[in-house]
Amino acid sequence: MHLLPEPVRRLAAWCAVLLLVAGVGWVGVRLCGELRTAVTAVLLALLGTALLAPLHRRLVRAGVQRSVSAGLTCVAVVAVVGGAVYIVVAALVGSGDEIMTSLRNAAKSVSRHFGAAGTGLEDLTANSGELLRRFGGTAASNVISGVSVVGESIALAVLALVLVFFFLRDSHLVATALRSIAPRGTGDTLEAVARRAYRAVEGFMRGTTLIALIDALCITVGLLILRVPGALGLGALVFVGAFIPYLGAFISGAVAVLVALADRGFVIALWTLGVVLAVQVLEGHVLQPVIQSRTVQMHPAVVMLTITAGASVAGILGMLLAVPLTAAAFGVVQELRDRYGPSTTDDSPSPGTPSPGTPPAGSPGPS
Repeated sequence: MHLLPEPVRRLAAWCAVLLLVAGVGWVGVRLCGELRTAVTAVLLALLGTALLAPLHRRLVRAGVQRSVSAGLTCVAVVAVVGGAVYIVVAALVGSGDEIMTSLRNAAKSVSRHFGAAGTGLEDLTANSGELLRRFGGTAASNVISGVSVVGESIALAVLALVLVFFFLRDSHLVATALRSIAPRGTGDTLEAVARRAYRAVEGFMRGTTLIALIDALCITVGLLILRVPGALGLGALVFVGAFIPYLGAFISGAVAVLVALADRGFVIALWTLGVVLAVQVLEGHVLQPVIQSRTVQMHPAVVMLTITAGASVAGILGMLLAVPLTAAAFGVVQELRDRYGPSTTDDSPSPGTPSPGTPPAGSPGPS
């Protein structure tokens, strides 16, 4: 080994470290895949706890017992989320026919301008009966699997809600638990890292929810002014899509522009595109810096890569969880850097050290 030059030995050491980290990460991902139901419930519960913790703390400071406060917080979130889901579903169902009709009209308009695409659409319409008979068994199996997915989702939501209750109620015991499992001498570091990661996730969730609400309200008002059909449903789609940075805004904005193009014409579609772009500019230059100024800031390229990795690992759920988990990881890295990174040199003179040009103590000053 000593026959190798020093740079080669350093490169080999770094490669060994990277391989070890990659192996541990791969094993961790595989374990999370095998235990995906429990892991997903815990992650959703942590996100919900980060979002609801301020309300719980206010109730506790007001003198409410911790268990009662956690229970009231969970009841409140069920009422709010249930009401929001009802509003979103009602808006999408009420305007779903208009949106789908507009999208079909847009497809027909495209088919009139492009002969090959039009032929494909006409053939698909003419052969729809044969396709339905051929793939009827597949459709039935998909319906059955869809029912099982709905049941699993409901069970996952109930488990996550129960975990939110326990996380809120016992949040004051987290620091003691971390210190009890930490190796000797690392309790302070582990607690500080956990707090920094939690603050990053908490700030991200609160900021993203507020930004999503503002985006949805602005775009809904703009679509109502332009009299675009299905404005409420499109606004609800914008609110849901805002939790997937960049990609969600692009998809919801594209749907709004297509609906306006099909139903209101080219000019209104351009106005709709202007409204969507104006809201995105407002979000990027005003809302993000002001609302999320205290959270971990990530470069857009990092966000896009994170979303892509999350989608490849866990689909839509991975896209929703990827960014807050990355924010927590950035918080952990920042905390470790602050604790163990190289200290900045301070060129200012220490107390008691005379600065250049200052006469020594006891000597006469300038006359």
